[in-house]
Amino acid sequence: MFTEKQLKDAHKKVKTGADFPNYIQEIKALGLVCYEYFVRDGHTIYYGEDQHQVNSEPIYQGLDIAAKSFIAKLQDAIKIHQQGETDFMTFCTDVAKAGVEKWIVDTQNMCCTYFDTNGNAMVSEPIPVVEG
Repeated sequence: MFTEKQLKDAHKKVKTGADFPNYIQEIKALGLVCYEYFVRDGHTIYYGEDQHQVNSEPIYQGLDIAAKSFIAKLQDAIKIHQQGETDFMTFCTDVAKAGVEKWIVDTQNMCCTYFDTNGNAMVSEPIPVVEG
């Protein structure tokens, strides 16, 4: 069973979106099945096997989430973040402007899906599997 400290320690290694696949591999190895990240304030709900759950506290002040979703704006934010051009807070601000309420990372299917405020999936991205 993973702890919040283990998850935070793994996340500290992430500097840009380019670091994300390694992070996912590390938390998956801890037994994480999926997590929900809420863009408004950065709180996260982590889910493990046997209904294990860890809830984190908010990590920043509330961001305004655009009422209308903009898939093209989200795709652009993802692209530049994956290329290492933005830090995490900039990414969160950018996806909030695109109308993203939360994203769910599924370590079983290795994908990250972004949802708008109506619960509609906007974009689902495969998470690259890191070899080695």
